[in-house]
Amino acid sequence: MTTTDDRRWMTAAIELSRLCPPAEGAYSVGAIIVDEHGEEMARGYSRETDPHVHAEESALAKLSPDDLRLSEATLYSTLEPCSQRKSRPRTCTQLVLASGVRRVVIAWKEPSLFVDDCVGVETLREAGVTVVELSDMANQARAVNLHLRGLDR
Repeated sequence: MTTTDDRRWMTAAIELSRLCPPAEGAYSVGAIIVDEHGEEMARGYSRETDPHVHAEESALAKLSPDDLRLSEATLYSTLEPCSQRKSRPRTCTQLVLASGVRRVVIAWKEPSLFVDDCVGVETLREAGVTVVELSDMANQARAVNLHLRGLDR
């Protein structure tokens, strides 16, 4: 179920993604974690702290792994959490599952530009996480990534 708050938080995540230093081989993504009362817990964006950090990873790293609010939180990410990764041992999908977050809202499913078949959404759903896709906001998330060759078609 989509709420007005989902659109507001996704708009904020898209704005956050604009802070990403453009990289030829990586998406610019923003992520915000919100507690069950609608209060922001943490935010992050791609390449915020190092050239390989992903948005979800950055936001989750700002919270204690045993933060009890995570089980009732919603993670807003402008792009589907990654399910394959070369630069780190754990994917963003694995990090979300380990965090205990039970609801994820995305704007855009990962296209097959770098990974042929991202299965972040499917993996999260199979583990019982509610995933909401705001596909009508996908073009806004995509627009931040037009620096990537192959997305401009």
